[in-house]
Amino acid sequence: MELEEKTLRSSYPFRGKVVTVRVDEVLLPDGKESKREIVEHAGAVAIIPVNEKQEVLCIRQFRKAAGKVLLEIPAGLVEQGETLEACAQRELAEEIGFMSNNLVKLSSFYPSPGFSSEMIHVYLAQELVKKTVDKPDDEFIALEKFPLKEGLSKIQSGVVEDGKTIIGLLMALQYPGL
Repeated sequence: MELEEKTLRSSYPFRGKVVTVRVDEVLLPDGKESKREIVEHAGAVAIIPVNEKQEVLCIRQFRKAAGKVLLEIPAGLVEQGETLEACAQRELAEEIGFMSNNLVKLSSFYPSPGFSSEMIHVYLAQELVKKTVDKPDDEFIALEKFPLKEGLSKIQSGVVEDGKTIIGLLMALQYPGL
């Protein structure tokens, strides 16, 4: 059975700094028409920084959409023309004050493919080196670290609720040599 939908028309009711909302009128495989609301997103990187003591460097940040402070791995939007690796290094420097001499891509995933085009690219960062840069004026974050081996218990206990952080920690826990 054919599963693909064909786009008949698209409209853009909202264009913002981070996302654009697109409404597609589609032809379904059975010949009927329907609408799809899509959040267009440039994509992001998420980085699991692990220091020489096998500790993960995370941040605590208030997230308005969740309505609370979350414990997360460093992450951020890919800027136009920026490589994924350059974005990962920039976000590490801005959010935790380090860069990595050993950056390895672990995976990429769609966090919400039912309505968003966002793809998050997950990196492991080791061999961390201090790097001082100006932090964005609109980000208020606190640095926190914990042993990587405690990652699973932090997920299971609900201390970590953020999806990219859960995926990143689980992948890092499986990485050879960690």
